[in-house]
Amino acid sequence: MTSAASPASPNTSARGRVIAALMALLAEQPFERIGMTDIAKRADVPLPELRDLFGSTLAILAARTKELDRAVLAASDADMAEEPPRERLFDVLMRRIELLEPEKAAVRSLLRSAMRNPPLALALNGIAVRSQQWMLTAADIDAAGPRGMARAQGLAVLFASVLRTWVDDDDPGRARTMAALDRALARGQQWAGLLDGLDRMARCVTNPRRRRNQESDRYRESESRSV
Repeated sequence: MTSAASPASPNTSARGRVIAALMALLAEQPFERIGMTDIAKRADVPLPELRDLFGSTLAILAARTKELDRAVLAASDADMAEEPPRERLFDVLMRRIELLEPEKAAVRSLLRSAMRNPPLALALNGIAVRSQQWMLTAADIDAAGPRGMARAQGLAVLFASVLRTWVDDDDPGRARTMAALDRALARGQQWAGLLDGLDRMARCVTNPRRRRNQESDRYRESESRSV
C-alpha cells in the first residue's frame, strides 16, 4: 500500500494519485471532513477528470480495497495449500495486514469515523464483505452463495475487530495483532458456517503456523498470567 505519509509519485497514474491522496488525507483528518476538492488538490488532478475516475470518496476507498485484494491474491503461498482452513485464513489475513502497514494512520482514522457514523459504517461493511469473499477464496474456503455471503459477513466483522487491535500495536513482530487474530478465528467457529468443522480442525493441528513466532507465544503467555 502507498504510504499515507508520503505524497503520490508524479509518475503514477491519475487514478493512483487520487487513491494515494485520499489515504494521505485520512491520516491527517476524519473521513467526513474530506471533500472531493481536497482530494483533487492533493492529487493534482482536475475536478472533471476526478469525476470521470470516481463518483465519491467511498468509491475511492472501494478501489483501494480492490487493489489490496489483488495484492493478497497475487502473493498466495503454495506452501499453505495442505494446511487446515483456519491456518490458511490466518495466513491470508496476516498478509493483508502487512500490506496495510504503511497506511495504519489512515485505517485508524477511518475506524474512528465509522464508530461515530453508522451510515459510513454500513457503507464500509458492504465494501468489506465483498473483499472478504475474496479473502475466503484466497484461503481456498467456499465463498459462493448465501452461505459464502454469511461467511464473508462474519469475517468482515472479525477482521474489523482485529484491525482495532492492530492500529495500536507498535510491536514490529505484531504479536498483539496475531494473538487477536488467533482468538478471533477461534471464536469464528461459533458463527454458523464461517469455517466448517473448525473445532475438529483446531484439535487436529499439531504444527503451529510458522508466523506464530516466539514473540506471539510470549504475549499469550503473559496475557494468561495476568488473568
